[in-house]
Amino acid sequence: MANEILRDSRGSKIGEIQVSGDKSILRDARGSKLGEYDPKSNTTRDSKGAIFGTGNLLAALLNVGSK
Repeated sequence: MANEILRDSRGSKIGEIQVSGDKSILRDARGSKLGEYDPKSNTTRDSKGAIFGTGNLLAALLNVGSK
């Protein structure tokens, strides 16, 4: 499992992408799940499991979750 820390322009942690098996899971700075990307279906789903869009849109979910 590989993790990618996402930081804002000041260097503060704003999220993390965890790659586990074939899925990427996005978590906010507090560790709450914001969504996941499945490359097999090429879809990104939000924290409730609803399809957010086609392709890897995890960064967009991070922006939606911060508003």
